[in-house]
Amino acid sequence: MYSKVTSAMIRGINSSIVNVEVDISDGLPGFEMVGFLDSAVKEAKERVKTAIKNSGIYFPPKKITVNLSPADVRKEGPSFDLPIAIGVLMGMGIIEDSIVDTLIIGELCLNGDISKVNGILPIVYSARERGIKRCIIPKANIEEGAVVENIDVIGVENLNQIIDFLNDQISIEPKKINILQILQADTNNYRYDFSEIKGQQHVKRAIEVAASGMHNILIIGSPGTGKTMLAKRIPSILSPLSIEESLEISKIYSVAGLLVEKQALVTTRPFRSPHHSITMSALTGGGRNAKPGEISLAHRGVLFLDELTEFQKNVLEIMRQPLEEGKITISRVNATYTYPTDFMLVASMNPCPCGYFPDPNKCTCSPMQIKRYLSKISGPLLDRLDLHVEAPNIKYDELNSKKQSDSSELIKERVLNAQLIQRQRYKDIGIRYNSELETGNIEKYCRLGDEEKSLLKQAFESLELSTRAYHRILKVARTIADLDSSENINITHLSEAIHYRTLDKKYWSKGR
Repeated sequence: MYSKVTSAMIRGINSSIVNVEVDISDGLPGFEMVGFLDSAVKEAKERVKTAIKNSGIYFPPKKITVNLSPADVRKEGPSFDLPIAIGVLMGMGIIEDSIVDTLIIGELCLNGDISKVNGILPIVYSARERGIKRCIIPKANIEEGAVVENIDVIGVENLNQIIDFLNDQISIEPKKINILQILQADTNNYRYDFSEIKGQQHVKRAIEVAASGMHNILIIGSPGTGKTMLAKRIPSILSPLSIEESLEISKIYSVAGLLVEKQALVTTRPFRSPHHSITMSALTGGGRNAKPGEISLAHRGVLFLDELTEFQKNVLEIMRQPLEEGKITISRVNATYTYPTDFMLVASMNPCPCGYFPDPNKCTCSPMQIKRYLSKISGPLLDRLDLHVEAPNIKYDELNSKKQSDSSELIKERVLNAQLIQRQRYKDIGIRYNSELETGNIEKYCRLGDEEKSLLKQAFESLELSTRAYHRILKVARTIADLDSSENINITHLSEAIHYRTLDKKYWSKGR
């Protein structure tokens, strides 16, 4: 007897439909599976047979053939266990009616229980887009799957339960979740606040500018100047996630298997801080069974690289293209995976190996040591960091001061106002932040007067800036003007933006 069940597999952060076809016939007993399968899928036949037997169902000695189509796409993972089992049970007559407009996915335990699988959110989302009316998924994934509207999502715990449900012997209500309510409940729940940091007003200002336009920023300073403390507080001044952004991020975390149990969505902007020993594949994604890397897990949030010069140079260089394009494509023999990488890069580093350059009383490094140390960061990567700011040593009077620093809430208010101006300005061209401006639009939205052009020309020539650095100065100046609620970029805004590139000359000319 022939039966067919609709399932799905993950492709990047999206999914594609897989048809599970089962044929049960008389002949030499056997259980064959075909369709370009990896080892985890091939092992499904043992899990399916044992789970059916341990659910109290007689498994007949028949010839069983299972085909997963399309046959030219490699199938990976254990998530096909449940649709294969349902197809077999339909062929045996245990499940009486055919299943239409329903997608089934799940992993089976040997006792018939249904285990959680990764990637449920993008699978349910894609199923709705393809006109499927109902998804049957593991109950452990129900919160995650139910955030998708206009599709019935049913959570099941074991094989007997899904058999009874499909035979209309029991009723299971679809799970419904209010996404907006979840996002509103999880606002302003950050552990760190900028008011806790004494001094470093110049760095705080640079971070405020960077957050307003979602610009990349490099913080240079000696050990103990608060670089890491400042970076950890950046999420507290970023805008709340929209529903679309939350779903987009949650898809990535769902595929990576990083959604917390019973968590429906990622509700705050990610802050990822990988160790400097991270490998290239862990940073960018991929691997034998492809998964998103750190640059994708930081999508719509912050990627913080502490001690930038300690990272392997080839690991840093591979970020250049994702920083420009907002996505990374990983090619394998059997498939190509694309993951989004639209994040704000925040990096910190010491100015030299000992950490105290240019203080002549403390710095013990030779010019050759400094050159070797700074050469770990290439010019093209440095160009992609919009702001470079120095974190000086904090004086005792600043640490002991009773003066209250601006809170994250106050800074966030200014950031949100600047971002609102940007959204209104760019609503017709489909971008949100000044950092996303393309070269062709910079001249239109970052116009300068004669005095400002003269200043920029002087800076361009004296600092020996690249064309990319020139454009980034203009975009940062546009953000500073937005913070000032100014329609035009004036000399003050441009001067501050140029100042955030002067470290190009101070450190790198010394070390190169």
